[in-house]
This record gives sequence, structure tokens and C-alpha cells, in this order.
Amino acid sequence: MRRHLFVIIAKYCTPSTWANRPPDMANRPPLRLVSGLPVVGHFAENWENVQCFQAGDGDLIIDTYPKSGTTWISEIVDLILHNGDTEKSKRGPIYERVPFLEFAVPDMPTGTEILNTRKPPRLIKSHLPVQLLPASLLEKNCKAIYVARNPKDVLVSYYNFYHMAVVHPEPGTFEEFFQKFIKGQVSFGSWADHVKDWWKMRQHRDILYLFYEDMIEDLKREIRRVMKFLGKELSEDIVEKIHQSTTFKAMKENHMANYTTIPSTVMDHTISPFMRKGTHGDWKGYLTVAQNELFDEYYKKEMADTDLTFRF
Repeated sequence: MRRHLFVIIAKYCTPSTWANRPPDMANRPPLRLVSGLPVVGHFAENWENVQCFQAGDGDLIIDTYPKSGTTWISEIVDLILHNGDTEKSKRGPIYERVPFLEFAVPDMPTGTEILNTRKPPRLIKSHLPVQLLPASLLEKNCKAIYVARNPKDVLVSYYNFYHMAVVHPEPGTFEEFFQKFIKGQVSFGSWADHVKDWWKMRQHRDILYLFYEDMIEDLKREIRRVMKFLGKELSEDIVEKIHQSTTFKAMKENHMANYTTIPSTVMDHTISPFMRKGTHGDWKGYLTVAQNELFDEYYKKEMADTDLTFRF
């Protein structure tokens, strides 16, 4: 399936089947397979519009596997494109400024609906693996920024996110979620396939591939890399302003970036904040010795066919 760039949209359950689901599934619907990819149940209902999305000249897609710095890089890009003007970044929450292509939940506009009201060039957020990108994004040769994060921290962050992002199924125990993660049975599927396919894609597409750990290590350096990729020349004062506005502390306190404005039916911040720690190495407080050894085996096996490496 990963070898095919253009795919047939999977058939969905009929509306009557969905309407007759048990009450608990209405709040936390099960994941649904679309073209072999497990996704949030609500997202699957809008999948045909996602695949038929018409990209335009100048569109920029920001793609990541979930919980790998998507909001962080989105805020940085938005600020760079507006020359560090923090007032313009207050024009709306990040999920409106950088619409999420696959997003679809009850009582909110879908990502495709928002994007279709705007003219290119547009900023587009996505968690799509390479093989499920809308054909138009490839045909238009749109630029892309991809951010990857070490999988142990992704696992822990995703587990906590599943708890508070209540459009996901119940995550179960950490051990249960751990097993689903390494089997690719969480929303957006296999972490390894996702990061490796985008890594390969950069060889023949206009893609900037970044690492979460590099952003933590030297954020200003990575901001400059993004600027160069976008063809923007900004003064050191503006670079510093962007840097200060996109530290974890600043973004955690920024209501236009921390998702506190999104309905609690989508994200329940009383369970856990969307921006939890913004660090690396948090996995050490979660994985048992046995789990860590199993994860190392998983990582070694999955990464044996690539020169892509991660820092833990």
C-alpha cells in the first residue's frame, strides 16, 4: 500500500450504521480505516473531500506525524511570513491561521471547508503520510516542511493527547497504547513508515525536513533554516522576536496557539493541557525496562532500511 501514491478512497459505513452506534462511541468514536490508514472516526467522514482537495501555486504544507511539533512549526512559519508581526498572529487561533486539512468534527468547519474559502498561497497543516497526499499537492509541486521527533517521546505525548483529545478512542492503559503504537494501530498509523517515506520524498521534492530535537537544541538556528527555505530575509531583531514568541513557555501562555479556544468536545483541557511539557526525554518516566528493550528492538527493525536516525 505504501508504494502507491494514488489510492482509491475506502468505502465508509452508511450514515444509518453510524447513527445507530452505541452512546459511548458517539463521544469517542472508534478509529476507521481509510485506504488502509487508521484515522479518527469523524475525519473519515470527510475523507473524499481531503483526497479531492485542490492545491494551488504557492501553497505550503506543514506535515508531521502527530505530536511531533506541528503547532510549534506552524506558529514559527506564520510569524516568518508576517515578518515577525505578533499582532498579525493574534488574528485567530492557530487552527484557523493554519487549517488542518484532514480535520472534521461535529459542529465545526472542516479543514477542507476553511481552505476552500481561501486563495493560494495558503498554509496547510497535515498528518498525512506521503502515499495519501492529495494528488494536486504533488501536481502543483507545493513546498513542504516536515518535522520528525524521536518515537519514544512521540509515544508518550500521543498517549497523553489521546486522553485529552476526546475525538479519539479511549487510549486504555499505557501498556495497551504502547502495543498499539508499535503495531501502527493508532491514528495515522505507523510512525516509522511516516517518517521514512517523507525522508525519501525530500530527495526529489522541495521539502525541508526538520527534527524536533534540533529545534529544542537551537531554536534560532532552525528558525533561520525555515527562513532560508521560505526565501525570507529578516533582521536579527525580528529573528529574536520570533524566537521569544515561540518558546514553549510563550506558546503555552498564548491563547492563539495553545488550543484553549477549541471546544471541549474536541479537546478537554481539564484532563491535560494540549501543550504539556515541550521537552525531550520524557519517555524515561514512562517506559519500563522491558518496554524500553522492546521498543529498541522495534526501532532497530523498522529503521534498518534507512539512513534516517533520531536522538533520544
